Amino acid sequence: MTQRKRSRSRSIRNAAIVGVSTALLGVTAPVAASATTGSGPEALTWSACEGTGLDPRQECATLDVPMDYADPDGPRIEMAVSRIPAEKPESRRGALLLIPGGPGGSSLNDPSGKGQKLPQDVREGHDLIGFAPRGLAPSTSVDCGLEYGDLATSKLRPWPAPDGSIDANLDTARRMADACAHNGGELIKHLSTANEARDIDRLRAALGERRISAWGVSYGTYVGAVYAQLFPDRTDRIVLDSNDDPDPTRVARAWLAGHEQGVEDTFPEFAAWASRPGNPDRVTQRAADVRPLFLRLAARLDREPIPWPGANPAELNGNVLRQTMLDSLYSPSRFPTLAKLMLAAERGTVPPAPQAPPEAVLQNVAAVGAGVLCNDVAWPGSAASYEKDVADSRAEYPLTAGMPRNAMLCAAWPYPPREAPVRITGRGPSNVLLVQNERDVATPLTGARKLREALGRRAVMVTVDSTGHDAYLANGNACGDAAVSRFLATGQRPGSDVHCD
Repeated sequence: MTQRKRSRSRSIRNAAIVGVSTALLGVTAPVAASATTGSGPEALTWSACEGTGLDPRQECATLDVPMDYADPDGPRIEMAVSRIPAEKPESRRGALLLIPGGPGGSSLNDPSGKGQKLPQDVREGHDLIGFAPRGLAPSTSVDCGLEYGDLATSKLRPWPAPDGSIDANLDTARRMADACAHNGGELIKHLSTANEARDIDRLRAALGERRISAWGVSYGTYVGAVYAQLFPDRTDRIVLDSNDDPDPTRVARAWLAGHEQGVEDTFPEFAAWASRPGNPDRVTQRAADVRPLFLRLAARLDREPIPWPGANPAELNGNVLRQTMLDSLYSPSRFPTLAKLMLAAERGTVPPAPQAPPEAVLQNVAAVGAGVLCNDVAWPGSAASYEKDVADSRAEYPLTAGMPRNAMLCAAWPYPPREAPVRITGRGPSNVLLVQNERDVATPLTGARKLREALGRRAVMVTVDSTGHDAYLANGNACGDAAVSRFLATGQRPGSDVHCD
């Protein structure tokens, strides 16, 4: 009865349908935390990992977990996990789980990757643990068999038509949801944040840990918050990095909507950079002119797309430019991509087509994202509600053109949620540290503050005066990094919320 992986050697890039994450305020799930009981945890058998470029110390294993936690003795699926053992066994404290973003991201290679950026004393005291969440290869995987054109990021994100119409978005939602229902199998019905949290607890038990520490990033902050809510006494030191709105009535809809404010917070930084003297990719002389130029270019490309051979779609239209803007604001290191595309569009040309991951990877990531986003909470099915929201959004936030309030494929999802979203509260040990950049296009500060409020006395938040998505050891600053590193190494948090200039 066990569903087996399609490919154990497939490499999944960290990616997402929606570059957003979350946290909640809803109702406790009817499938209780105790549903992780049933047959006891198996022992993990570690062996060499497949793939290239990995730290030779990294080991891999698989863990069988229930496909349906309401039927813990029923069909099983496999979860791929990895580790690099603590570098100083005599100082070992426990395991540090690296929770990926997404949904659709993997941390399987992170012990060899970003885990090696952790301070020495953190690596000495913790096994670094990665995993591929349920549905994502090389764990037992899902695939919706989407049309190739629907795999374009500018299609997966629901950008309205140039006139604001959402008819095409609703058609796309129905087509994609039908494909997932037809090709996704039984597993796609059981992809959810709560089930990922239950998988994590199975992994904790298999590792032989009474409690586990975690570093969750982006969507991983929502997973970490849900885990800490369902299993509070099994948590040690929890770091939530780049956090989202915990509204349990909206869940992923709130994450998508957060892009409106995220773009408004971040675009001025791009404008200042793109108008700086000496910048080889300078687009205007003044920062104040960058936004009007972007809006003019997008409107012109709405009317007159430029052919773009090798790209998906094979043209540079207004929504492709808008999507490139969104992607490029994730980190200042990506600013040149948007600037170069704007300069090319002004000339009526295009740069070389961007490289995309293999189609099999895109299909798998898209299916995982669809399953989690649509199973976590029911989305409205009424076209009228989306039409109004999109019109309001376009008027207030012209840079994002109504996309953040539009209908994704979840509007046509055929499966009702199996349980209500988990409500994040302040009940549990005070062992959570949030770190958040002030300017984050995907998980804006406004949403992070709501998660901080929901966690109450359990949490302290470090707000960093920096730009970019992902703060700790990425786009943050030395002050914020030091606070997180100290907590992971010693358990010492700031006494109250702090701001890092």
